[in-house]
Amino acid sequence: MDPTRAETLRRRNRRTAMGVGLFVCGMVGLSFASVPLYDLFCRVTGYNGTVQVNGPAAPGAGSQVMTIRFNANTQPGLPWRFVPGQGPMQLRVGEEGMAFYQATNTAAVPVTGISTYNVTPEVVGKYFHKTACFCFEQQTLEPGQQVDMPLAFWVDPKIAEDPNTRGIRTITISYSFFRSLEDAQRTGALANAGPHVGAPPRATP
Repeated sequence: MDPTRAETLRRRNRRTAMGVGLFVCGMVGLSFASVPLYDLFCRVTGYNGTVQVNGPAAPGAGSQVMTIRFNANTQPGLPWRFVPGQGPMQLRVGEEGMAFYQATNTAAVPVTGISTYNVTPEVVGKYFHKTACFCFEQQTLEPGQQVDMPLAFWVDPKIAEDPNTRGIRTITISYSFFRSLEDAQRTGALANAGPHVGAPPRATP
């Protein structure tokens, strides 16, 4: 083969190999980034019921009253009793509310769990602000131990100005406890949940 032609083929092969390598690296990077990017998108936009966190303080009570309902779920196989500490709450928009969930380890050994959260209807996500919660923190309970877990939140008065949400009067916030974040991710709960803010749970003697 002509030396000039052989050198041209070698350069072309090197360029092709480099291009394939860059493509593979890009796809691998995208696969690792997809869940964090989706999570960031949900937190910024409120998409899929992801609530807003680390936002401004509650602006003060407005005239509209919302009913806040509290829901609790536990992954099968997690030996905890996990329930809301109160029933539905009446809260004015712009007013900060405080609620508690209660968890009890029913096993004879220490058990660790971790929670995610979401709100429904999904369209209210960007108007529901949490200023303290217990989500995304591992909680280890001793046998028979019971803890009260705090939640502080407020609803943005702008919810009444949005044509998609101004008719809504009831919001449900749901917490789900899993044994691990991997379990939460397998169920899809991790992708649309917001990050943790707030204080650790308060133990009940």
